Amino acid sequence: MLLEFNFSLVFKINNYLDTIATIMCLKEEFWLKIGSLFAGIGGIELGFKKVGFKTAWAIEIDTKACITYKANHKHKIINEDLAKVDLSKLNKIDILTAGFPCQAFSVAGYRKGFKDERGNVFFEILRYLEYFKPEIIFLENVKNLFKHDGGRTFTIIKTELEKAGYNIKYQILNTCEYGNIPQNRERIYIVGFLDFNKCEMFNFPAKIKLTNKISHLLEQGVEKDFYYNKHKYYNELKQNMRNKETLYQWRRHYVRENKNNLCPTLTANMGTGGHNVPLVLDDDIRKLTPRECARFQGFDDDFILPNELSKATLYKQIGNSVSVSVIANIAKEIKRVIKNEFRNEFRAVC
Repeated sequence: MLLEFNFSLVFKINNYLDTIATIMCLKEEFWLKIGSLFAGIGGIELGFKKVGFKTAWAIEIDTKACITYKANHKHKIINEDLAKVDLSKLNKIDILTAGFPCQAFSVAGYRKGFKDERGNVFFEILRYLEYFKPEIIFLENVKNLFKHDGGRTFTIIKTELEKAGYNIKYQILNTCEYGNIPQNRERIYIVGFLDFNKCEMFNFPAKIKLTNKISHLLEQGVEKDFYYNKHKYYNELKQNMRNKETLYQWRRHYVRENKNNLCPTLTANMGTGGHNVPLVLDDDIRKLTPRECARFQGFDDDFILPNELSKATLYKQIGNSVSVSVIANIAKEIKRVIKNEFRNEFRAVC
């Protein structure tokens, strides 16, 4: 009887300690603070915010991107070249995030890599890491980063992060498979921990079923400015666009139907015309609106798209941003590691 009582008591104590640890994890002052480089319009921060993280500060050199950022985030945004920021004036952080420029590594950037001055921005990230020594690093980049220059570029990045003391895990994730958003957007995500055990506990999220359809993300009553009925290739587009359940692209000499019923990868130059503009057939032929593009990136409709900015600017900002829902799912896994580690430490002390 005594033995049964002891087992019951131990079980209750364990549950009690777990409950206290969980409550402590939910307290605002517990949560680790984020510093964001190349913040853009704040897609990464928004993804982390969805699972409870707080942002201390963010840095973005593009003034127009900062307009959108300020309209949607309450924390500090520094509109400056990150190389010129006085680090001593920034608050301490626990997580450093960076969706560093895609152009230097993508096909669209002519595969310049570290030979392009924008490729060197990675070494600015290292400077921030060395100064703040955050517990966690989170990076996002184009899929091509992994194979660029025969893998040399990625090897340099991984090696330098490890030299800085970080244990690294990375994976290429597609938005349609990990974000429940019908966009074909493959990106490489890099997560690093100073603590080896935390890195061992971390796993990228599992694939999830895609339940959202293109039609779910389209607006009704779209302004006539988005329609192509006066486009010089309108007749050819009309002849080839018949399926309302997918999107199309004009590929210079032909109309391409996305038969996988996914939105093609949104790009920064989508608002400038040409073959990168996804087209949709509703009452007539038109291009996606900025709001629709934001939805295809996982931004909620309460995300403000400032009226003072041109549509071309908004397209650029959204195309340069990240898939918020994918970021949130990765952040959820980071949160799980932190909670488990905190719970273990709390139980050890008690």
